[in-house]
Amino acid sequence: MQLRGLLTALVLLAVLSVGVWYGNKQKAEEEKRGPKDTPKILTIAEDQLTQLEIKRGDGKNTTLKKTDKWQITAPESLQADQDAVGAIATAIGSLTADSVVEEKAGDVSTFGLNSPKVVVIITKKDGKTATLKIGDEMATGSGFYAMIDGDPRLFTISTASKTSFDKTALDLRDKRLLTFDADKLTRVELSGKGTPVEFGKNGQNEWQIVKPKPMRADNWAVEELVRKIKEAKMDTTVSEEDAKKAAGNFASGTKIAVAKVTDASGTHEIEIHKKENDYFAKGSAVAGIHKVSNELGEGLDKGLDDFRNRKLFEFGFSDPTKLEVKSADGQTKVYTKTGEKWMRGSEAMDSVSVQSFIDKLRDLSAVQFKESGFATPVLDLRVTSKDGKLVDHVQISKGPGADAFAIRVNEPTVYQISMAALTELETTAGAIRPPAPPDTKKKDEKKK
Repeated sequence: MQLRGLLTALVLLAVLSVGVWYGNKQKAEEEKRGPKDTPKILTIAEDQLTQLEIKRGDGKNTTLKKTDKWQITAPESLQADQDAVGAIATAIGSLTADSVVEEKAGDVSTFGLNSPKVVVIITKKDGKTATLKIGDEMATGSGFYAMIDGDPRLFTISTASKTSFDKTALDLRDKRLLTFDADKLTRVELSGKGTPVEFGKNGQNEWQIVKPKPMRADNWAVEELVRKIKEAKMDTTVSEEDAKKAAGNFASGTKIAVAKVTDASGTHEIEIHKKENDYFAKGSAVAGIHKVSNELGEGLDKGLDDFRNRKLFEFGFSDPTKLEVKSADGQTKVYTKTGEKWMRGSEAMDSVSVQSFIDKLRDLSAVQFKESGFATPVLDLRVTSKDGKLVDHVQISKGPGADAFAIRVNEPTVYQISMAALTELETTAGAIRPPAPPDTKKKDEKKK
């Protein structure tokens, strides 16, 4: 019995050894041959395309023509999303089959190619056409059957490739409500909540408030407004029934805002209305009324104060080179930066204590804006930065109760700040000191 078991084990070992040897041989031969070729179905350069016709089994057909740029011409004339159509053109330029099912296909009805799911007719500059037909999905769900007119082969293509071509006019239309060059804007206007506001660029290419009167603007807030306007798009996920209701909702809704942007091509406008929890818009780039995102509606539902610069100092993250601090007792302390050192006259200051004070100045922001309230200053501050080109001059006073007020000298705005912020400024200003002397006692102990 033991001998029989041993012989059986030896036979199995021999079979396994042969299998491993054969498998290694096959693998070596495959590596020698290189990767399996996957045939190209289409290789038409994008600059050779002049027309695309996409015919779908559900009858939602689309025709696009290209002159300078792509335009949807059917089922109606619409601006096309150049990136979306460009993705189709890229797919046409290098469409590869996953496999060749038959070199010479006979009856292709069993593959859904007599009544294709998608047909793409491609017209080139020379007038010649190529037609791609996409049929049924494979039983394995890993792709679709496809053929090219004039080519007898039956292919399979990936699901991703099929999706690239299976588009409607709704998928391919330009969904933006305004089309403008954000880098070349000269004016932005917003009206709706409170006083209408208008923005323009200053000499440093930063946004400033020009109406209702010149004021400092929060550049980031204005840029965010421009971004939201630029990205304003119709919501194509709504049902056809809800899309038809959009005009009625717009008419009966509350007007939230009207925004206008002006670039080299002219002025572009969008109007936003709110009905219950939804927003609807009319834009100058497309006809009709369209449901839009809540982000857009809320982003334009802003007033003047939302765009005003609340920072008292404009030096930002640049490094100041001079600080002048005048306290209520009339004493003025001047600190200048020489190299990496902060000096008061000929005496070096502790750089950490100076930086702590600078950080408090940098963070000082208004709680709200006031027309009055500023009184006798308890702190008079000047910060010189940007190689002497910028001097921030701010005065701070105490008001009635727990209020404190600040002004930027020669500007009309009064900024209300918290009393805690004023206390922190006074504390950190008073804490600026020379560096601590070296601890000689510790040095002596080390020597021992």
